[in-house]
Amino acid sequence: MPLALLALAVGAFGIGTTEFAMMGLLPDVADDLHLSIPTAGHLVSAYALGVVIGAPLLAAATARMSRRKVLIALMGLFVAGNALSALAPDQHWLLAARFLSGLPHGAFFGVGAVVATSLVAPERKARSVSLMFLGLTVANIAGVPAATLVGQHLGWRAAFLGVSVIGVAAIASLFLLIPQAPAHTRSGGLRGELAALRSLPVWLALGTTVAGFGALFSAYSYIAPMLTDAAGYAEGSVTLLLALFGVGATVGNLLGGRLADHSLRGTLFGGLASLVAVLALFPVLMGAQWSAALAVTLLGTAAFVTGSPLQLMVMEKASAAPSLASSANQAAFNLANAGGAWIGGLALAAGFGATAPAVAGAGLAVVGIGVAGTAYAVDLSRTARPARRARVVATRVPDRPEALRR
Repeated sequence: MPLALLALAVGAFGIGTTEFAMMGLLPDVADDLHLSIPTAGHLVSAYALGVVIGAPLLAAATARMSRRKVLIALMGLFVAGNALSALAPDQHWLLAARFLSGLPHGAFFGVGAVVATSLVAPERKARSVSLMFLGLTVANIAGVPAATLVGQHLGWRAAFLGVSVIGVAAIASLFLLIPQAPAHTRSGGLRGELAALRSLPVWLALGTTVAGFGALFSAYSYIAPMLTDAAGYAEGSVTLLLALFGVGATVGNLLGGRLADHSLRGTLFGGLASLVAVLALFPVLMGAQWSAALAVTLLGTAAFVTGSPLQLMVMEKASAAPSLASSANQAAFNLANAGGAWIGGLALAAGFGATAPAVAGAGLAVVGIGVAGTAYAVDLSRTARPARRARVVATRVPDRPEALRR
């Protein structure tokens, strides 16, 4: 694997840290700015909104630029957003800075995935994407706890300054390690990128991401009350258990990359099926503390086995111009975050018990399997049409000389 993938992983580590660290820093931010926790929670939503808007917008705006320059520019925007977050004097400035921090998120992963696959042989594409995503999963194990610890001892502003430093390191890595804009890392232009989004299989692939990762976030958004109310853990133990989720996600991400290089379709459907099984078993697994810890780890593994296959599925369906579609897939991940949390909340509010969001998530994963199956069925029918036409033409050609002789 080329060393350039390390530069992408460093950028992913910084992005993953700033995205999830706000959850741990929320009480400190709320106390410092004299906000209620629900009001401070809008800072999480502002970042997610930035991701959803920025992913397709920035990918389209930079369609004619060298992808190496795009990645460096996106990390520059990331550094600016986090530095402004650290300097924000009040809630409104911090909301704007968090939105700015989220803008480059989706485009970085989208363009980065295209660059990663261009640097390796075709049989290693999934593995290259998984190595870039490794920075994101490791951020949940090391980056987020470190940022939370810094925030608690030195203040939340110091945590965001620290994330800015990670961004600067990522810029230096991208500058030194990403090749000097070879032809295969250039985009085909805005028109070609937009044309890719007119394909039904591309939208079905994006729908698979929304449903599949919506299943994860339906359960993960309410994992703390599951662990305390159903499994009987003390609140102080939840942070350690969430680190187990990060370990599982890292293992699943690496495993998914290796398996998808052998069979993209098999890994995708197998990963979604395993996610259905894990989520459906949550009511049983949450009955004891040891099995609850296992459930959290398995949830991370099953969900992130599908990460690289989902990204490659979208890029495969938009093979002529993958940058915009690949970036849109990151927006789909964040829509899954919001939608999954909403559906899990409905199940919880309906009074079906603390583990009801996981069961709802299992249903969403089944929907994901159906949408993915439809995407491949549409592709198969489109491939079959030219073959049928060719057979019809082939059967008619021999008749023409006979007719001419008559």
